[in-house]
Amino acid sequence: MNQQNQNQQKIQNPQTQVPSTPQMNDRDFITDVLTHEKYMTASYCTALNEASHQALYQDLLTIFNETQNAQRELYNEMFRKGWYKLEAADSQKIQQSYQQHQQYSSQFPYGTGAGGQLQ
Repeated sequence: MNQQNQNQQKIQNPQTQVPSTPQMNDRDFITDVLTHEKYMTASYCTALNEASHQALYQDLLTIFNETQNAQRELYNEMFRKGWYKLEAADSQKIQQSYQQHQQYSSQFPYGTGAGGQLQ
């Protein structure tokens, strides 16, 4: 695939310019916080899986949801400023992946209902 086709596959907003200095800029700060939020979210997942007390589980779940929401807001801000880009998914590859996962679901020992929901 040539460079022009690769650029057409990118989904990105115009990039907000930040100073290129040794000091941290807005992009550096948001990237740092987003990295920490991702780590915290993963750690809360582990804690949720291992919580043996229901009240503790509920407290952790509340904190997890708040952390996950903060992570999403940071991601959205970075995307809005053009500091985070995505690649457009090829519809044929999406369809192939969907069909592959549908085949996997037929191997489950339990059934799935409409829309692939577990019964």
